[in-house]
Amino acid sequence: MDVQASPTPSPETTPEPPAIEQAWSLSEDAPEQGVAAAEGLRDAVAKQSDTLGSLVDSLNSLAISFGDVRISLWDVLIVVGVIVGVLALAWFLAKLGRRMVRRVTKLDPSQQLLAEKLVSILVWAAALFIGIDLLGIDLTALAVFSGAFGLAIGFGLQKTFGNLIAGIILLMDKSIKPGDVIAVTDTAGQQSFGQIRKIGIRAVSITTRDQREYLIPNENLMINQVENWSYSSRNVRIQVPVGVSYNCDLDLAERLMLQAAKSSSRVLKAPPPTIWLDGYGDSSVDFIIQCWIKDPEEGVGNVRSAVLKKLWTLFAEEGVEIPFPQRDIHLRNSDQLDKLIELMARREETRGPDGNA
Repeated sequence: MDVQASPTPSPETTPEPPAIEQAWSLSEDAPEQGVAAAEGLRDAVAKQSDTLGSLVDSLNSLAISFGDVRISLWDVLIVVGVIVGVLALAWFLAKLGRRMVRRVTKLDPSQQLLAEKLVSILVWAAALFIGIDLLGIDLTALAVFSGAFGLAIGFGLQKTFGNLIAGIILLMDKSIKPGDVIAVTDTAGQQSFGQIRKIGIRAVSITTRDQREYLIPNENLMINQVENWSYSSRNVRIQVPVGVSYNCDLDLAERLMLQAAKSSSRVLKAPPPTIWLDGYGDSSVDFIIQCWIKDPEEGVGNVRSAVLKKLWTLFAEEGVEIPFPQRDIHLRNSDQLDKLIELMARREETRGPDGNA
């Protein structure tokens, strides 16, 4: 019986573990990222001209790397060029849009200004997104920082956006529009009036008669009380106080006051000027001349001055007296006053005819 020897089992071959690459080697092999617009433009220039391509490659070789980001001189030039180009194009389109809006004659001044602002906002917003697209900026990469960045912008620019929205609302409801005359109060608390020249993104520009220009934030005009002299009508009433003597003819004085008021070219015929007897003062009978004008932006004090100067001439011609303050002094009897009078009398008696004691 033949016995066959069993084959000797061969040792199993153990597979070698895969080589582990070091982290630094992986980072070296990772491609560096640049500006997308610069890369595309560099390839296009290289295809068109070898000379320009070599020049672009020379500019691209001067670079600084920050991790996976590589910024070359060529990238910087392209970024600056894109920003300048987008800003110039946006400025031109915004200006062109404003001119086109002004040609629309169906809109009133406030509607034209509102349309101009909306066109400018749309143009600049489109320019922002076009610039981001040309530069190849990935907005999803900023998602981590969008919350904190938006919160910071919200706190830092909340007044700016508040004034912007307030200006748009003011133009939409037409409560305040360019050309209106409103009352303003300066830092000393004195009230004057001025005409609205411009409603800007942040503030309203108001020019007074003495050429002082006030910049009032739009939000203040939204939440505070505003005295608008030309909101529903441009007619403004002016009051001119006048005092005459108790001895004069009151009917004649009233006729002369009406004549003086009607002599001013800026005083309206309708409604006509009126004369009110305001009261009996200490030294005069007090009247008020009521007259109306329709151009308050041209000034109020100059109309009052013209009426008073004409009235001075008429009073002088007709002999109407303008009184000055008069006071009567009554002295009560008292022991101290009697002694003072007696001493003064004795002093006069002791003096001689030549005034010497």
